[in-house]
Amino acid sequence: MSKAFTKETDADDEDDLALPALPKGGKNYITPQGYRRLREELMSLIDVERPKVVEIVHWAASNGDRSENGDYLYGKKRLREIDRRIRFLTKRLDIAEVADPSLHHGNDQIFFGATVTYATSRGDERTITIKGIDEADNLNGEVSWVSPIARALLKAREGDEVQLMTPGGVEKLEVLEVRYPAPEA
Repeated sequence: MSKAFTKETDADDEDDLALPALPKGGKNYITPQGYRRLREELMSLIDVERPKVVEIVHWAASNGDRSENGDYLYGKKRLREIDRRIRFLTKRLDIAEVADPSLHHGNDQIFFGATVTYATSRGDERTITIKGIDEADNLNGEVSWVSPIARALLKAREGDEVQLMTPGGVEKLEVLEVRYPAPEA
């Protein structure tokens, strides 16, 4: 049977397949910068990228046979991806709770938005920043506030020793420094 006569499935539209999960009853904390970045992405998708793809799909559809029209098929697929991302961003921004870490500037206790330097029991020093689920970037030393390391460190103070449960057993971490961004003038 020709692919042209098969029904497109909604499997491509599953929003929650590879998305970071929010804890049950938890809030979707996000920094003001992270909120702004997600909002800019949403507006760019709605105002710039989606209209361009719609125009391409419209042009490709007017060329006739859609079953072998690469521009049309790719355009429709890209349109579904854009719409899926728009739905995701809209949902996440609706439930986002913006938490400004600069309010804790000068504090030595670890809360959301803190940049923490800690030492492992082996003497290794690491620095991480605790961010929101949708904005954390592990490659830049940012971890989600629901990650095991962040949960172990939250509410601790400089000089405290905390325990982190790892697959290899319990690891002791010593909090060396806690920093927050300075408030904007």
